Amino acid sequence: MIITYYGASCFKAQAGETVLAFDPPSKEFPAKDFGLKTPRFQADVVLISHSQHKGHSGYDTLSGKGENKRPFIVDGPGEYEIKGIQITGVKSFHDEVGGERNGANTVYTAEFEGISLCHLGDFGEKELSVEVKEAVAGCDILFIPIHVLDESGKTVMDPQKAAKIAAQIEPKMVVPMHYHKDKKALKKFVDEFGNGAAKPVEKLTVKKRDLEEKRAELAILLET
Repeated sequence: MIITYYGASCFKAQAGETVLAFDPPSKEFPAKDFGLKTPRFQADVVLISHSQHKGHSGYDTLSGKGENKRPFIVDGPGEYEIKGIQITGVKSFHDEVGGERNGANTVYTAEFEGISLCHLGDFGEKELSVEVKEAVAGCDILFIPIHVLDESGKTVMDPQKAAKIAAQIEPKMVVPMHYHKDKKALKKFVDEFGNGAAKPVEKLTVKKRDLEEKRAELAILLET
């Protein structure tokens, strides 16, 4: 599997000819304000963590593959199976008050080519709910936001909190996201996570057998 980072919370995971995408930003999202480029690639399946946020809901920016003009869109909690990928979406919130300020967020797990991917979207709760923890515990690769603000500008996920939540999930690998090239936030997360420095890479190439002996290894991806 090859994983590529497009900034914010957007990733492409490809195994063979199958492509899974997480949270592409909308065309209406002011990407340039955050130093981001609008992603342009083909995908079979696109997961959207919260459709009311333009930074995470740009499924229309991606094209389908082959005869499919549009990829299959997963937008919300539930269980799905598409092209051999088993997906579970669990309801959570983008704030600490049950979604009253910023609405719902979906945490996804995806079993893809024998590898368990977990994407937290814009998770902003004080702690993991029982439902979310059960769904994501022990995943192979965790994509975790390390600097999330609510609409009022209040920080609902910071590097310290992100490191604590990552430790609770106990993944094989941890990939920080959603810090918009804020090197200070990234450094704080690396320091708090306490698993040593990681050299940033352009793409993350992983195989199931490579993950068997790993324990919360940090992987930092450069934005494409």
